Amino acid sequence: MSHFPVQYSTLSAIALKKHLEDAYNLKLISCKYLLRGVSDTYIIEATDAKYVFKVYREQHRSYEEILSEVELLDILKNGGASVAYAIADTRNNQVQKFNAPESTRYGILLSYAEGRPVLDLDDEQLKTVGRQMAAVHNITAVAQLKYPRRVYNTDTTLLLPIKTIAPAFINLPGEYSYLQETAAKVIQKLHTFNTAEFSYGYCQYDFLPKNFHFSDSGTITFFDFDFAGQGYLVNDLMSFFVHFFMHVATGKLTDSEADRMYNIFVSAYREVRPVTDEEIATIPYLGVGFWVFYLGFQYENFDDWSNLFFGERYLKDRAGHIKAWVDKYCEF
Repeated sequence: MSHFPVQYSTLSAIALKKHLEDAYNLKLISCKYLLRGVSDTYIIEATDAKYVFKVYREQHRSYEEILSEVELLDILKNGGASVAYAIADTRNNQVQKFNAPESTRYGILLSYAEGRPVLDLDDEQLKTVGRQMAAVHNITAVAQLKYPRRVYNTDTTLLLPIKTIAPAFINLPGEYSYLQETAAKVIQKLHTFNTAEFSYGYCQYDFLPKNFHFSDSGTITFFDFDFAGQGYLVNDLMSFFVHFFMHVATGKLTDSEADRMYNIFVSAYREVRPVTDEEIATIPYLGVGFWVFYLGFQYENFDDWSNLFFGERYLKDRAGHIKAWVDKYCEF
């Protein structure tokens, strides 16, 4: 009897535990399925360590893209950056292959980022984020990967996503027109900056507090470089700024306090790596691309990892967030 085609399977945690024990020569206590997201995440506990195992889908990331992510993590680790990195098995393979029902799926075993996410950062933690992000950029500004990664520019963050999401906004023509008009204004505005002088390299493009942990001793570990790609490095400072925007929008911070905290972060970043005032001035406009890019990604992939929130109400709310961002920070 042939199997009916499968869109998305979930690897058995029991079978995965046995596979990892054999492949990595580990004595494991447990292998627990944690969540389905852009990739599937498992928490692995051994007798002497803890790990994360990430399983990709071919539709989200090609084998070459996974290899380039692993290579970038290796470069960061070897350069002294504090990141969760891919671990090689007994045959020196960093990528595992699984013959899943829907297609080939690949996975990597990652070192565990000790500590926990901190959403309400104190001044010392802000300084740590700034200095360590700059240290990452000192490496990614000169890194050369063998395999290509996504490029972040106005085509990939604005024009293409807006074209992609058009069917989702069929009943929201006003919101869709606003996104089109705003994208055009942002592109025109970015042309007024001397971007040829901006720092360029591999940016993480999702530098939010959910993607780094602080240990009890105050050390930081960055993880989740799934969206890492080539672009202006100030994109990472921009994505961190999104955190403060959301904290103000939800009433957790005042505008003045958010500004004070972000300035502490930027000052600490500049202790390690320069970033010009002109680069900082592009953050509001690059931020529009950030919001639109992820909206496009959600539309293309929502049925694979969460179809509960995605609908007209969510789209209207997200368009409202973008409008609030533009009204607050952008000058056209």
